[in-house]
Amino acid sequence: MHNYVFNGDADGLCALQQLRLAAPRAAAGQEALITGVKRDIALLDRVAPAAGDACTVLDVSLDVNRAALAGLLDAGVSVRYFDHHFAGEIPVHPGLDAHIDLSPNVCTSLLVDRFLDGHCRRWAIVGAYGDSMTAEADALARAAGLAPEAAARLKALGLAVNYNAYGETIADLHVAPVELAAEMLPFSDPLEFADASAACKRLADGFKDDMELAKRLTPVRQTPGAVVFMLPDAAWARRASGTLANDKAKTHDGSAIAIVSPKTDGGYLVSVRVPRDFSVSAEAFCRRFPTGGGRKTAAGINHLPSAELESFTAAFEQQFRAETSA
Repeated sequence: MHNYVFNGDADGLCALQQLRLAAPRAAAGQEALITGVKRDIALLDRVAPAAGDACTVLDVSLDVNRAALAGLLDAGVSVRYFDHHFAGEIPVHPGLDAHIDLSPNVCTSLLVDRFLDGHCRRWAIVGAYGDSMTAEADALARAAGLAPEAAARLKALGLAVNYNAYGETIADLHVAPVELAAEMLPFSDPLEFADASAACKRLADGFKDDMELAKRLTPVRQTPGAVVFMLPDAAWARRASGTLANDKAKTHDGSAIAIVSPKTDGGYLVSVRVPRDFSVSAEAFCRRFPTGGGRKTAAGINHLPSAELESFTAAFEQQFRAETSA
């Protein structure tokens, strides 16, 4: 059995697609796909350990999955790990093949593209666009000889696939990530997938409708260097939260952005975007909170208790207002 454990966003799905195209498994039952919504990252404990099995992990923090990873390795499961989020100390074990790079200009799809020597590069470009690595994706598209119109279509696909992963539960999403992975698999060219897939059309239409609603939002708090948006308690808002954070980071260039989303069972989900040149990263700031994590420019908090909302916004403003006055 080969277990693929992956983030349900564009980066995780496009990394998965590249590896599955590069090494197809013909026999039925040879694969298990384990994933969830964007913030569902404690995934390795869902893998049933069996000696001799293999596991490929894509775009989820090693640090969050440390105990489960150790259990798999001790049980004789070989693990190949691709990621660009905070990892902490990487275990040294003969069964672990780690491809972890925390550089701000890489994502998991680009790490897999590097590993495969560009074997499925168009899917890597889709993943990079979806993960808001726009400059890197543009450069890769030019190097691959893609016409501007084709690159624009790959960008639109990446954004739509990425947006689909944001939700509190699978029920919030237009298409479950496992179903999307199944629809993607037959297509070596993502442009053909965009033309032929019914799921892709659903994502494109849903993305357009949700972002029209998101455009009407205004900040609830704004100081130089720090801008906070509060979303309504609605499925469209939960889906739009990640893309909205990326868009607002571009609109408010030079400021840190926080998107706060109410959770159906109480508390809040928070997405944070921070400019690359700020001294404190999004990941470092969010890790001050018990369920926080991410990477240098994009991070989040999976559960912020309602009672801590004011203290969070105060800390956010104090930290990033200081950046602009330093």
